[in-house]
Amino acid sequence: MNYRHSFHAGNSADVVKHCLLIALVRALQQKQSALTLIDTHAGCGLYDLHGEEAGRTGESTQGVLRAFADQNPLLDDYRAAVQAVNVGAEPHLYPGSPQILAQLLRPQDFLILNEKHPQDAYNLRGVMRGTSAAVHERDAYELWLALLPPRTPRGVVVVDPPYEQLDERKRITATLAAAHRKWSHGVTVIWYPLKDRAAHERWKQQLRNLGIPKLLGVEHWLYDSDQPGIYNGAGLFIVNPPYAFTQALPPLLEALRAALEPEGHSGEIVTQWLGD
Repeated sequence: MNYRHSFHAGNSADVVKHCLLIALVRALQQKQSALTLIDTHAGCGLYDLHGEEAGRTGESTQGVLRAFADQNPLLDDYRAAVQAVNVGAEPHLYPGSPQILAQLLRPQDFLILNEKHPQDAYNLRGVMRGTSAAVHERDAYELWLALLPPRTPRGVVVVDPPYEQLDERKRITATLAAAHRKWSHGVTVIWYPLKDRAAHERWKQQLRNLGIPKLLGVEHWLYDSDQPGIYNGAGLFIVNPPYAFTQALPPLLEALRAALEPEGHSGEIVTQWLGD
């Protein structure tokens, strides 16, 4: 499944991913000690919702535009992050995870971005100019392991691949196992698209077999039943989510489900601990 950021900017998956990422980092920042934020598949950092690639799919109409039309205050932080890169009431630009993470930085925090695709890496450097972010152009899985443990006491690794390669999930599973051995207390966030439940259940079982004690799965299914051959939603695996985040998660997830439900479907959000 090819999921390059530029074609899907601002869709429902982005809304869920970025709402939860903001809430997660905010929860970690309740402590004053420094954070290192690492984005292994950073993309371009900023997307034109009316550009050729995002415009071709038009997925933002079912994502960020629904979130902006919604009035639930639990989505205010997300809307503010998107509004920060726009002028006017309706968003025309969409911030990727690098831009959103940069907005969340405190003076003591660090941001490390990686993008292997040469053109995307070039665009990312331009977008992040003027920020404190370090930008790398390396293999994501090699970088993931090379930077652990970070220099700060705490940190977050965000893994958000395009799933272009058939072995993407296998590489994620193997790298996560090695990363957890190096940095067992670290927070890791892995984004994934949902296409069919059977394949997803097989991957979840492989992750369970890693024996990571605190591994939370959050799935956002758009439809009441699988729609064969199409994108059915997205989710996150989160290693070591902070307590403040998990406590605030249920009402936020319900707000997202209600804001993003397709016409004729109520959608479903499933949360499940996969660890021991």
